[in-house]
Amino acid sequence: MTYKAGPSTTAGVITIIATVFAMALTDAFVKYSSADMGLWQIYVLRSACVLPVFAVFARRAVWPGAARWVAARSLALVLMYLAIYAAIPVLDLSVIAATLYLGPLFIVCLSAVLLGQRILALHWGAITLGFLGVLAILRPAADVFDALSLIPMLAAFLYAVAAVMTRAKCATENPATLALWLNAALLVFGLLATVAIHSLPPAELPDYPFLFGGWSAMTKKSWGIIAVLAVLIIVVSIGLARAYQSPKPEVIAAFDYSYLIFAAFWGFVFFGERPDMTTLLGMLLVLAAGLLSLVADKALDQAGKNSATSGAAE
Repeated sequence: MTYKAGPSTTAGVITIIATVFAMALTDAFVKYSSADMGLWQIYVLRSACVLPVFAVFARRAVWPGAARWVAARSLALVLMYLAIYAAIPVLDLSVIAATLYLGPLFIVCLSAVLLGQRILALHWGAITLGFLGVLAILRPAADVFDALSLIPMLAAFLYAVAAVMTRAKCATENPATLALWLNAALLVFGLLATVAIHSLPPAELPDYPFLFGGWSAMTKKSWGIIAVLAVLIIVVSIGLARAYQSPKPEVIAAFDYSYLIFAAFWGFVFFGERPDMTTLLGMLLVLAAGLLSLVADKALDQAGKNSATSGAAE
């Protein structure tokens, strides 16, 4: 099947900004609805709404060429969302957002170990900056530390695993097919978790209704939230794929970090969250780490091109 060429770099930048705006808004809506609906209820109902849409987009490419790798990627992303949403009722969105953006640093490490890619001194500098930023945000030795703050770090690692698998094993798959399989996995996972929770006595379940509670009665407000979340996941899934099809993905990745700003914005709008100065410093360090990692990737690519050019000249 032949696909249209990707967008221009300018169009890709506009697309990624709109996409991460929608991503941050999605997280805000999940947090907003966490008092009324459980996670598995959201998983099942949202995925049931969007699966037909992605099936239409995927058309004849519903079954991927690398099915087992697409399934593994989908599982990693399902667990990533679980790690994010497990902490979302109790952590500020800005804290979750900043910690998630350790993902690119994990990608550097995993790419070196699993794909044999070189790591430059700039990469190590980025990893160090990111680590310092997370320490500033989480403050493990302070009275304000919450062990749940570590969960988004697991989400960042799972995101990196999915990204490396996508690059190494799923690069030629139709983006709509990847989105279809991901949402099918979310639906199946949500159904299995629902059955497991209902099969256990309530006394044996932890007191955390968002993860271990049953389904709540759906109201007009609940259906409205599900509809909004369904539209947002379509925008995010298609937008991410489309943006990174542009000629300069390293430029797109730099604007991907605007998610940090949007998460802080929606956290303030929905919940009145105000990051303190130490958290803001940590966010800036994580942002700087991500940008430095992009510079390192660009330097590595340039070195590869120069090596190829000198080899051809010889």
